[in-house]
Amino acid sequence: MKAYVFPGQGAQFSGMGKDLYESSSIAKDLFNQANEILGFDITKIMFEGTDDELKETRVTQPAIFLHSTILAACIADTFKPDMVAGHSLGEISSLVANKALSFEDGLKLVSKRALAMQDACDSVPSTMAAILGLDDKIVEDICETIDGVVVAANYNCPGQLVISGAIPAVEEACAKLTEAGARRALILPVGGAFHSPLMEPAREKLAAAIEATEFKTPICPVYQNVVASAVSDPEEIKKNLIEQLTAPVRWTQTMNAMIGDGCSEVIEVGPGKVLQGLFRKVSRDLPLSSGAISE
Repeated sequence: MKAYVFPGQGAQFSGMGKDLYESSSIAKDLFNQANEILGFDITKIMFEGTDDELKETRVTQPAIFLHSTILAACIADTFKPDMVAGHSLGEISSLVANKALSFEDGLKLVSKRALAMQDACDSVPSTMAAILGLDDKIVEDICETIDGVVVAANYNCPGQLVISGAIPAVEEACAKLTEAGARRALILPVGGAFHSPLMEPAREKLAAAIEATEFKTPICPVYQNVVASAVSDPEEIKKNLIEQLTAPVRWTQTMNAMIGDGCSEVIEVGPGKVLQGLFRKVSRDLPLSSGAISE
């Protein structure tokens, strides 16, 4: 069974999507449509922008979404998913790819998500940190002992977990986790505490937008971050997507669920190869590749 997976924030790079724009009329039309929907020239920033410009949440999230969904549209002839999943933001890309959402609605949601998250980041000084080389349970237990908000936010693969919260709490957790034997506890260059309770104001704003959006029955199940299992019911998809901003990304559990349900090949659609690297940590034998337009 073929699984198509879609990356999240952090995979952006200057020049992303330019090859698609130049080689496909489908891509060109969708990029131009995106500029109109967003009300600014995102293609110019994607193709020529500086790293700093691409790091702005209001740009990063739509840019990665566009790269993924437009690539999926360009490989439509061979795009035959049995299952899809996306890491954080990538979940919305996966829902366009499996036809639960239209391209236009998906882009509008991503833009609203980015702006709501940016507002939430601006209100409380917060951050995230990568914790390497410790068992998930140890990380969870230590986070619970800290005063202030700090939680496990991204279960990326065994031995790699990201924590998220208020800056003092994250710093204290990093010190305690290092004492407990973490190989590394590294503060990440992100603008805020994604997938933590500090995102509640953003969750509320996005919830209204998701409720007002039409979701259709998808062509294949989506393995959602919040539940790490296959979902096909549009109402359930909506509910899980609303919860996603304040809940952890259970990617380790998602990969294991997909493999347990018969996944025999993984194709990553979008910039970078981060998700292929994470799958390699849970399965040595699984065929992995990047989606690409055939010459």
